[in-house]
Amino acid sequence: MIPLILFIVLGLVVLVATEWHERSKRKAAASGAEGAAASGAGETVASEQANERPEGCCGEHLVCERETLLQTNAEIVYYDDEELDALAGIAPEEYTPEQQEALRSVFRSLQESDVAGWCRSVQMRDIALPPDIREEALLIVRERRHLS
Repeated sequence: MIPLILFIVLGLVVLVATEWHERSKRKAAASGAEGAAASGAGETVASEQANERPEGCCGEHLVCERETLLQTNAEIVYYDDEELDALAGIAPEEYTPEQQEALRSVFRSLQESDVAGWCRSVQMRDIALPPDIREEALLIVRERRHLS
């Protein structure tokens, strides 16, 4: 009977220690992301920095909606792309060739680590990405999640 009780107590200790460790990792990742956003780096999602997905995230979104898009207090981060605000509310198939090139130019100038943040930024600004840019951005974000 005593070995069974010790086994249960040990199991509870391991469970509590694991939960504490995971919370401290999430907290550290969140504070690191806040510092990056404040410095203008634009990388604000902890799930991009870790291979694990937050609970409830299917991993198929360009950026995890649970972590970023549903935050009402999130600030828009600009990537020297204020001119793209003119595209807000326009469907991608209605973009002129010049507008498409402006989007491509900004996208090509991004570092891979900034792609997810930039995608969040344009989504928050109601700027729709053309399918080719969206697919390439999704590929980059997926690769970064698997490499982290």
